[in-house]
Parts: sequence; C-alpha cells; structure tokens
Amino acid sequence: MDSPPEGLLPLSYTEAELAQKLGDGWKGTLELAYRWMLFGRLMDTRFLGLQRQGRVGFYGPATGHEAVNVGSALALQKEDWILPGLREQLLALARGLDLQGYVHHLFGNGTDPSLGRQMPCHPTGKPVHYVSMASTVGTQISQAVGSAYAQRYRGETGITAVFFGDGATSTTDFHSGMNFASVYNVPVLFVCANNQWAISVPVAKQTAVPVLANKAKAYGMRGVRMDGTDVVEVISQVREARASLLAGNGPVFLEALVFRMNPHSSSDDPTRYYPANWMKEARAHDPLGRLEGLVDRLQLLAPEKKEALRKEIEDMFRKAIAEAEVAPPPSPDTLFRDTLSETHWPLTEERDTFDRDQGGHFP
Repeated sequence: MDSPPEGLLPLSYTEAELAQKLGDGWKGTLELAYRWMLFGRLMDTRFLGLQRQGRVGFYGPATGHEAVNVGSALALQKEDWILPGLREQLLALARGLDLQGYVHHLFGNGTDPSLGRQMPCHPTGKPVHYVSMASTVGTQISQAVGSAYAQRYRGETGITAVFFGDGATSTTDFHSGMNFASVYNVPVLFVCANNQWAISVPVAKQTAVPVLANKAKAYGMRGVRMDGTDVVEVISQVREARASLLAGNGPVFLEALVFRMNPHSSSDDPTRYYPANWMKEARAHDPLGRLEGLVDRLQLLAPEKKEALRKEIEDMFRKAIAEAEVAPPPSPDTLFRDTLSETHWPLTEERDTFDRDQGGHFP
C-alpha cells in the first residue's frame, strides 16, 4: 500500500501499546494476522468469482469480517471448539483446516469430506474442532452451550466459542443459549459479528437495543462491544474473555461491530437496500486496509515481501481449484452411506431398486 485509501480510518497504535495488547511477540502476531486477512480477502474474490461463473453453486463471502475471524483464530487455542455462523470459514482455515479439502467441499465433488451433502461454504473440520455451520439462524448458539457444558463435565481445559450475526440475537435459540449458559456458568464465549444487516433487514428494524452487547446484562453476564474492524482489539478482547472463562467467571458476550462489504451471499443484491453512503463508510472501516496501514507504518513487511505473499496465496488457490475441478462427482451409492448405524432391509431394498434403475453400477 503506497498510501492509505482516502477516508480509511487508521490504526494508530504505538509499539508500547501493541506490546501491552498482544505481548512481546506482537510483530509476529501482526505479520500472521496480515497474511491470513489477505488470504481471506483474496479467497472471497476468487471464490465469489467462481460462483458467478457457474463453477460452484453457492458462496457466502466475509469481506469486512476478516479481523473478527483472524483475530479470534489467533486468540483461541487448539483445544477450544468453534461453532460458526455463516462467515467463519476463514477462522477454520487459519486454525489449520485443509485448503484443498475446503475447495473440494465448495465444488461438492467425490473428494468433498461431506460428499456433496452439505451446502457449499459450510465446511466442517473435526481435527481443528470446527463444527459444520447451518444456514438456519441461531441454532448453533444453544448447541455451543451444550458443547461447553460437555467440556466442563469431561474435565477438558478448553472453551467453546460460538459465532453469529446481529439477526440471531432476535431468535429463541439466542435467549435459550444465553440463559442456560449463565445459569449453569459454562465456559462459552458468544461472539456476535454485527455487520448491521440481517440479510436485507437493518439492526434497528429487528431489535430495539442499539448496542447488542447490552443484551448480556439481562442474562447476568459480561457484555463488551469492540471494534470488529481492528484485529488488534479483537485479539486482545478474545484473549481476555478466554482467560476469564477458564477462571470460572462465567460466560462472556462480545459484540464485534463490522461493516459488511459484500452481498449477504452470492444469491443477494444489496444495491436494492443499501443506503447511498453505505459502501463509503464500509470502505473507511476496511479491516485489511487498516491493518496494512499499521504494518506499513511500522515497516514490518517490505513491499516485495507483500507482493510475494499475494502471489503465493493466489498460486495456492489456483492449484486447489484445478485439482477440485477434475475430481469426479460423488458416486450415487454414497446416498446410502452413513445414514444408519446398521443396514436394515428397507434401506437395502431401496438401494437395490435405485441401483437397478441406474443400470446396476453399485459396488
């Protein structure tokens, strides 16, 4: 970045402030955050383009959410479990989810870990403790409370972090989850990525509470609103919340205020409802641009190193896409796999009938 875009709000931390918020290794943390946030931005551009070309069926971009996803990934630990909303796939990849497996999933081919059964952009990754998201709004909130309760029951040392949008705070799952978590004092971190739009519905038309973090008070837990476009703030707040949870101080609700810089999904046209000045304000809060400005001011990454990083990431995407596009689709017999723990005669009969109609090609 030769000069910051006009109107971009700078991150003005001093080195002493960064050391206080991020620890002695703050330089490495910022470099890693920049790498993953750039990865997320390039990923959205590439994969939304694939959807527009008809090469994948669906994609939910997270442009504008990068600081929440990457900051949380860097603050949480491997023993923690993640229950995502719609825009946390970057968090999973930053935790170690295999990129090639994720791209196979987007294409829904025979190498997709979910064998094409789940919507694209809804990955799952047990090795990185990342539970598959669901498109139903808010259901993961009460499930996350159950996960955290189970962790404590088993004597595990981690926490469960659950992510959701502003619209989910108006669901019954939000109420049930928040209430149960507080009553039973379970180690669950609620992270609301408030991008100010529940698809096309603005916050003011779906809740009367202007600061969503204030909803935590009704459930007897700590609520904090943070700048979700500032990765330094996100890392600091999530680390602090995690330490508080492990100390037994009760669940925590973090509201990350962000600005959605893209359609709700590849099926949405935000030009029909965005106010005229929305994108100007969103670009002023661009989390990647803000971090890049800080990295440049501190001279952490030379321009040639940033360019090499961009090329490395784009090459990774090209390779993964090329492999996924030539992979065969799921075999028809996968319809009958993993459906029942034991194969009963009705399933066998249905499978045989289907196989006969398809020409008898099942193994």
